[in-house]
This record gives sequence, C-alpha cells and structure tokens, in this order.
Amino acid sequence: MGQSQVPPARPVPPARPDALLPAPGGHIPTGRPVADGAAMKKRNPIAVWIGLPLITLGIYSLVWYYKINKEMAAFDRRKEISAVGPLLVIIFLGWTVIAPIISFHNTGKSIREAQRSAGLPETCNPLLCWVLGLVFGLHTFYMQSELNKIADRFGVEPGTTVPLFA
Repeated sequence: MGQSQVPPARPVPPARPDALLPAPGGHIPTGRPVADGAAMKKRNPIAVWIGLPLITLGIYSLVWYYKINKEMAAFDRRKEISAVGPLLVIIFLGWTVIAPIISFHNTGKSIREAQRSAGLPETCNPLLCWVLGLVFGLHTFYMQSELNKIADRFGVEPGTTVPLFA
C-alpha cells in the first residue's frame, strides 16, 4: 500500500509579525524584541488637558497622572516606575512648585524611555514636560500626545501583550 507524502515544513512566522513592522514615521526598531509589556490606552489629549478636568473640578488630572504612571509601569516591567509616588508628590507637595516640576520631569523621562522600548524615536522632552506645566497646565496635553504615539505604534487594546525593544 502507498504511503502518503508529508508536505515539506513551512517556515514558522514570528509570534507577533507586527513587532517587526516600521513604526509610524518610518522608524524601524533595531534588533529583536527583548521583552513583553502591556499596551497603553490612547486618550484624547484635549479631553485630558481641559475637558475632563473642568467637568470633575480638577480631580481627573490626578486620576490621569496616576493612570499614566501605572500604565508605564505595566508597559515595561524592567523599569521601576511608581504609580502612587508621583501622585502623592502632586497632592501633598504641589504647593512647593519645585516638587511638581521634578515629578513632571521624571514622568517625561519615563515617557521617553517607553518610546525607546516601543521602538519609536525618543520625541518626549522632559524639560518641555515641566515647562508646559507652568503654562496653563499644557503638560497634560503634551504628555498624553507623546503617550499616544506609543499606543498608535501597536494599535491594540490596552493591556494586550506587546513586544519591547532594547
């Protein structure tokens, strides 16, 4: 009796073919993914900056600041990012002016590092984060716009596992 022929093995594609696609703007991540993280949520920067804070009498700004730090910590677990610390600085030391400036600067650095981990160009400027904080609170608009670049890079639901680069 005849034996059935087994077709030749096909090459197995990468687990996440989107990991090797160029990022928006044509930037291609170098190397292979080195870790996994949780995708971040894309938010409307205008709603974050003025809409929701007006409706909630400023409470949303605090909630947003906590959420973005928590999302960055989940996005890249290789980095130690506190979600509560920056919020406590704003709540209890906001009157000192210098403490929020340092907090916004550090959050800007975290955003820049998250952009690098996503395989994107590092466009977030920590200096601009705190300077815009002194100009009508525009730091929220700027930071959320920079975070949206990371969310757009992957284009998946928040919390979905995404590849991270060195």
